Amino acid sequence: MREERNQERLSRKEAAANTWRAVKIWRKAAPELFLSMVVGSAVSRLAPYVPLYFTAQLINEIAGGRDPQRVWALLVALLGASAASGLLAQGAMRWSNVITDVKAGNVFDKIVLEKLLSMDYCHIDDPSTGELLNRIKHDRYWSAWGLDKVYFSLRYMLQHIFTILGAAALSVSLFLLPVPGGRSLVWLNHPACSLGMVVLLVLTVLLSSLLFNKGTSYWARYDGAKGNREFGFFYFAAHVERFRGADIRTYEQDAFIREKVLRLGQLGDFAPKSEIGRDARGEMGLYIAASEAVSRAFTGVIYLYVGLKALGGAFGIGSVTQYVGALAGLASGVSGLLKELGGLRENAEYLRTTYQFLDISNSMYQGSLTTEKRNDRKYEIEFRDVSFQYPGTDVWALRSLNVKFQVGGRLAVVGENGSGKTTFIKLLCRLYDPTEGTILLNGIDIRKYRYDDYLALFSVVFQDFRLLAQPLGQNVAASEKYDRQRAEDCLEKAGFGPQLRNLPEGLDTCLYREFEDNGVEISGGEAQKIALARVLYRDAPFIVLDEPTAALDPEAEAEIYTKFDEIVTDKTAIYISHRLSSCRFCDEIAVFESGRVVQQGTHDNLLAQEGKYSSLWTAQAQYYQKKGEEDGEEF
Repeated sequence: MREERNQERLSRKEAAANTWRAVKIWRKAAPELFLSMVVGSAVSRLAPYVPLYFTAQLINEIAGGRDPQRVWALLVALLGASAASGLLAQGAMRWSNVITDVKAGNVFDKIVLEKLLSMDYCHIDDPSTGELLNRIKHDRYWSAWGLDKVYFSLRYMLQHIFTILGAAALSVSLFLLPVPGGRSLVWLNHPACSLGMVVLLVLTVLLSSLLFNKGTSYWARYDGAKGNREFGFFYFAAHVERFRGADIRTYEQDAFIREKVLRLGQLGDFAPKSEIGRDARGEMGLYIAASEAVSRAFTGVIYLYVGLKALGGAFGIGSVTQYVGALAGLASGVSGLLKELGGLRENAEYLRTTYQFLDISNSMYQGSLTTEKRNDRKYEIEFRDVSFQYPGTDVWALRSLNVKFQVGGRLAVVGENGSGKTTFIKLLCRLYDPTEGTILLNGIDIRKYRYDDYLALFSVVFQDFRLLAQPLGQNVAASEKYDRQRAEDCLEKAGFGPQLRNLPEGLDTCLYREFEDNGVEISGGEAQKIALARVLYRDAPFIVLDEPTAALDPEAEAEIYTKFDEIVTDKTAIYISHRLSSCRFCDEIAVFESGRVVQQGTHDNLLAQEGKYSSLWTAQAQYYQKKGEEDGEEF
């Protein structure tokens, strides 16, 4: 389908500004690329002209004077020049390609990664940021639009420029060497003939480039996002065993997937009967074919002009090869240069999306106060009339929240899905700032503290935590260098000790198999234990556990509860869980409903009241009581 965004095209000045900004981004991110680009382009495009020149001189001598000494001298020069220029060209291109492959392929990912790592979490969590990033990636893989296009266009433009320079140097004598007087073709010496050839060259190149850019502009109007997503989804559904292989076999979905892929091939965005397929057979294809036809016609004119001058005696037969090759290269170079310029004009539209992403500004206030490093861990956090709305919504996720943490205590946070528990944690860890109200640390607004200092106070197991496909010890320490004994102790406290002792390489065992064939696949419960060990290794004064035992079996869960005091020690713990029976060991329980704390107290006190906690407890207790009766046990 056609894209909407091309309906508002950039002006030439804006397009040039967008492209120039991309050049500066590339130069800053990988300055060595430009040196390799210039050297590689110069050597690779100028080198072929050296043997072309000596070949022409050798043929002229053989067809003319036939001086043996001059023939041998030219032959040696030709062989030496060909070998030297070839080796030099291959070496320069090898160096350029290695630099390009190693650097250019990673620059885009590096730029995106740096932006994401430095971006406020609220922007990362914003769906519009994800949409921008997906659009940028789609444009890149769809037809190499965006920052990549600028780099490779610059590379090709340099190659075309050096092609033009080399061709001009070899072809200038074509217009200066006259046909000897008294010949029938002496009229070729008239300046109008040379001027006519130059004008024809310019017009041909302009027309060919205009037709080509007009044809490729059709391609730039299409958005293959939907087709790419559909094909990618069903392709990977069939091939990625780890994620969907079992479902495909259990439900016999192979026929369904084959039918979908077949239909996409026949009716999808890239099918012959699709809109882009029709244009390829129609106007788009005609413009590109016409561009090629104009170029071929001019090549015929070149042969005619050079042949007539040779026939008139202006130069020898060997020079015909030189001039035909040089003029063809000149036309190709100028045409290629103009085509790349036209491509950059189209690409400037896509760079707008890239800049929208890169220009997302951090809005969270960065304080300057350092958090007090207290050995007694006497930190107190208070939520004072805190309310919060997620960006782009008018729904209050939290409303008038007032909570104060007892230092060294254990606070359980409970409530139904959507009650505000996760939002509460995000505000506590300052992933977001409140829309209204204030969060205080030891009586001071947390926004006045240095951001990294404040974050260092917390160790968190988020509900959607991730472990990396890296060695176990590095996952626990979140660092390449770490205290091995400390990491082992934390794994033992988290209940992962038996598994650790059975791992083939202990702490050096790689998790998962993305990078190591001998990596180990761990279960959800084992991953939670490792995440809990990571919390302990950080040794922060506040521990936040968001459903830390959700994937554990009852025995492992009971083990964690038994060791909870040993795990938490003198730290302040905030514990979030749907299982109310697991909250009884906490000093205090805060019950969330519709973004508010509707009850707060101990388990026994809350159970004695008629309220949300009591109703949630009763609902869960009935299930366990029924389950216990079926098993012959008493709840």
